[in-house]
Amino acid sequence: MTSQIIYKGALRTEAKHLQSSTLIETDAPVDNQGKGERFSPTDLLATSLGNCMLTIMGIKARDMQINLEGTKVDITKIMKAEPRRVGGIKVDFHFPEGLELNDKDKEILQRAAITCPVAKSIHPDIEQDITFKWD
Repeated sequence: MTSQIIYKGALRTEAKHLQSSTLIETDAPVDNQGKGERFSPTDLLATSLGNCMLTIMGIKARDMQINLEGTKVDITKIMKAEPRRVGGIKVDFHFPEGLELNDKDKEILQRAAITCPVAKSIHPDIEQDITFKWD
């Protein structure tokens, strides 16, 4: 097993990662009867795309002896109705100042990011809008 989830009431869950015992709580979002005091499950879906992309990019960067420390990723989740679902995820990468890479290295890192397992697991109906801001 990977994780175990417990319903805590009031539209809140607690997930435990079994290998590390790390906990994540979720709430239903305000626009769906929740408190919005934690990530919602759909927030985690969108956020996991950015986490995965940055992790895979970090692996490739380490192999290339490139330091991506300080890179930030902004995630915007776009919901759709009928049925209620995630319709799109906007991912904006912002790289640290002073990171000077040639076009080939940038291309290699970008390709690594967009081929991460989460990106390849998300249904094609969910638009992935990804930008890389190198300056």
